[in-house]
Formats: sequence, structure tokens, C-alpha cells
Amino acid sequence: MKTRLFSLAPPLALAALLSACATGPDAPLRIDTSYTSANQDSRAQFLVLHYTVLDYDKSLKVLTTGGLVSAHYLVRDEPPTVYRLVDENRRAWHAGASFWGGATNLNSASIGIEIVNPGFKETPEGRVYAPFSQAQIDAVIKLCKEIVARHGIRPERIIGHADIAPGRKQDPGPQFPWKQFAEAGLIPWPDVAQVAAKTPAYEALLPDAAWVQDKLARIGYNVPRHGELDTLTKETIATFQMKYRPAKYDGLLDAETAALLDVATTPGGMLMLKGDPQGPTRPYTSRW
Repeated sequence: MKTRLFSLAPPLALAALLSACATGPDAPLRIDTSYTSANQDSRAQFLVLHYTVLDYDKSLKVLTTGGLVSAHYLVRDEPPTVYRLVDENRRAWHAGASFWGGATNLNSASIGIEIVNPGFKETPEGRVYAPFSQAQIDAVIKLCKEIVARHGIRPERIIGHADIAPGRKQDPGPQFPWKQFAEAGLIPWPDVAQVAAKTPAYEALLPDAAWVQDKLARIGYNVPRHGELDTLTKETIATFQMKYRPAKYDGLLDAETAALLDVATTPGGMLMLKGDPQGPTRPYTSRW
């Protein structure tokens, strides 16, 4: 009997020692995960699309080394390939000084996608933007759908770098086919019938700068509210035109641009397309 007790002593002593360690000041904190709050959502509230202005090799180097810039994803052009560079649960450095719908410093609440594209070049005929291949756009649309499904990102929060920094940034530029993203059910699009109906009234009389700034601000842009058509307001108009009327993005207010701004800020003016531009639609209202 004594022998048996002696043989048990070392394990008992070890257990006591471990028990003491587990409850001591240096022990790891035990976290009970039995309960989950219903009051939560994803930290990723925005999805921001960029172009790289570099070829693939240079883009990858800049985004993965000491260039102080990064993105969650890089979408290559040839062949179209998606690379994850930063985990979605971590912050990437892609947005910089930014604003959309009252939110600032969007790095902390966004997922960034960089798309390999040379951007623009200046020519004697003016600035010329490079196109995107359809295969590359298809890959971006599919990636966006998967990100939106994971994080519940709202349609009005799928935006371009230019939207959150007008004037300072132009990407993804007027060659980027935002209409395809609307047709894929990702973003809302102005009702073309309402735009056509409102255009004649604005051909007769254009609204003033204060009206324009109010409309741009209601969409989400960071614009001054002093009632003057200054440089930043014009650059913001051009950014809006690049998305919804890329055939002409001169930053000047005309009847069609005014109608687009009106429709974009009128309840029922923005529509969510059901994957088919000829199919059923439903009105969409931004929920800031």
C-alpha cells in the first residue's frame, strides 16, 4: 500500500503544480466563447476599387514590399489572376486620405482591390485612359460578389478610389465599366427613363452650384458647401460623370449631368438590376 502511494505521488505533485500555474498571474486568460451577440457586423464596410498605373511585376513589388502601400487583392491582366496580398481581417494601406458618406480614413473599414492597368497618358489630343480586358473585369466582378457575400457590404459602398478622393485620384477611371457591375447586381444605377424625363427641364435652366454640391454630398462625396463652382467641385462632378456618363467627363454641369444628379438623389431613382439589364429591377435607396 505504501509503495502504491509512493508511485502516485509524482503525478499528483505534477497536477498540483500545473493547477497552480493555470491560475497564477502569468497564466493565459481563459476566454469563454459560449455566447455570441446578435449586435455585430463585419469590420469591412466598404469595397474600394483601384487601378495600379503599373504593369503586373511592378504592381506586385510595390504592393508587397516596403512601398508603404498595399491592398487586399491584386487582379492581374494577362492572364487574369486574383492574388490575395492581405488577409481580409487585417487593414491594408490603399485608401489614404479618404471620405465617403460621412466616413473617413477608410483603410480601417474597407477592402481594397488593385487592378493591373496602366491608367492614363497625356497626348496632344488630351488624356487617354487604358481599357480593361473583359476577362479581367469578369474576374473582378466575381471577386466583388464573393467579398460582398462574406461581409454584407451595401451597394452604395462599392466605390472607386476617385469617389473617396476626387481630384487627387482618378482610378479606376472612365474606361472602368461600372454599368457591368450594376448589371451584375452589385451597385445601383440611375433609372434611364427618369434621367431622360428630367433632362429637358435642365436644358431650359441649369441649377446653381449650391444645388450641385448638395446633390454630390447626398450621394456620398466630400465637397465644399459654399455655393461656388470651384476646382474641387468641378473635379467631383468629373468623378461622378466618369462613373455614370463616361462618354463625357469634363467636370462641367450640363443638363444630362444635372438630371443624373437629380435621379441619383431622388427616392426610387436608383435601381438594382437583377443580373440582366432587360430583366426586373427594384428601386434602391442608400442607407447612410
